[in-house]
Amino acid sequence: MRKRIGGGALALVLMATAGSVEAGSWDERVFTHHVDFDAVAAAGSAALPGLIARGRELFQAKFTTADGAGRPKATQAIIPTKRKFGVNPAFSRLSGPDSDSCSGCHNQPVLGGSGDTVSNAFVSEGFESPEFDSTDPSFSSERHTTALMGAGLVELLAREMTADLHAERDAAVAQARASGKDVEADLVTKGVRFGSLKAHADGIVDLDAVDGVDADLIVRPFSRKGVFTSLRQFTINALNAHHGMEASERFGVRWTGSHDFGESGVPDAVRPGDVSALVAFQATLPPPTVKQNLPEDWRIAAAEGEKHFDELGCASCHRATLPLKSLIFTDPAPYDTAGTLRAGEVRKGIVIDLSKFPFAAQLKRNAKGEWLIPLYSDLKRHFVVDAEVADLGNELQAQRFVERDVFLTPRLWGVGSTAPYGHRGDFRMLNEIIAAHGGDARFARDAYLGLTKDERDTVIAFLRSLVIEAP
Repeated sequence: MRKRIGGGALALVLMATAGSVEAGSWDERVFTHHVDFDAVAAAGSAALPGLIARGRELFQAKFTTADGAGRPKATQAIIPTKRKFGVNPAFSRLSGPDSDSCSGCHNQPVLGGSGDTVSNAFVSEGFESPEFDSTDPSFSSERHTTALMGAGLVELLAREMTADLHAERDAAVAQARASGKDVEADLVTKGVRFGSLKAHADGIVDLDAVDGVDADLIVRPFSRKGVFTSLRQFTINALNAHHGMEASERFGVRWTGSHDFGESGVPDAVRPGDVSALVAFQATLPPPTVKQNLPEDWRIAAAEGEKHFDELGCASCHRATLPLKSLIFTDPAPYDTAGTLRAGEVRKGIVIDLSKFPFAAQLKRNAKGEWLIPLYSDLKRHFVVDAEVADLGNELQAQRFVERDVFLTPRLWGVGSTAPYGHRGDFRMLNEIIAAHGGDARFARDAYLGLTKDERDTVIAFLRSLVIEAP
């Protein structure tokens, strides 16, 4: 059976998988058909417009009980976990399901953007999540919605950084074995230092000095604490946590022995091709930019503020650009683990060349021909709290073994469009969130507060010029 998905010039015929149903145009279901991953991969670039269009539809869709939404007998945990008792309510503002659609939270100022405080989510430690019905930080951590603009570029940067770190580790191990002596290696990629390691002659690696990344040296660029490796993993987690929609590649028969782990009455509610459609849509979202046609006073102030930003040391973490060698995005991703589809589990992957999209023409390139991605981050985790400045130290739970006071450096591209600020949106103004920086950022915060008011205003003018604009 074939179904048309997408519309207008983007309409492409994709194969509908087994289990698709004939439905009238008035049907309330989102999934009257599913995207066939293998068919899309085999079709290559010709299938991408339709795949992205379907991803956009799914991102905006309001999932229904007929689609399998709700996971009545399962929790929001990353690892498939049954409820200990009772049945989930249709919606739970705290432990979820807490939203009808992805766009319910990611909508400001455009589809795929950030959200207002009202769309904040509550998360637990992330693995076998307990059922909770309290905003007490002992049970859950409140999180403000992050923007997904430019997410494909972000993931590609993280993949290249991971490859560099793994190569440095492997070279140190090989040298130590060959020489019979300990070898120390700095872990540096794209100008960002992630500490160091020591390789011993027996192949054992001492990782005590690794900094800002997990011991496996995989750079995880998504979530406030940098715990999700890929858009695919992030999407599967979000579908389950926020909508009660369980992806078969994690909650299906291979890992749980069931086609309907959450007992929603809908077997294999979300198929691999459906996840790929959502990934393709997010991966091709254009990156934030610099506000055009600034008033002359704003333009002058922003230029001055950018200089202060560098001089204060803000750019030591919020790096203006990171170089990217390749714009070829592949799905599945190379560093995902069990429960997220992996390259070895498919006959052929889906390939998206981001250089073909209009936003790529706006990216600058360095002398090596690398694309300079202006994300204003180092994709590294840092302590943001100290004994005197502790406003951001308001969580009591670790998340995926990341310490409570450690967070990924936020990407400041688009920051002029994503208020409020902080990991749970506690700060309404940029001046407030800058003043809340402690720990590793304390020196830059103190330098900022040491400026005159007029000088601080120019920094704000610069940051407010970094915006998300409609394509």
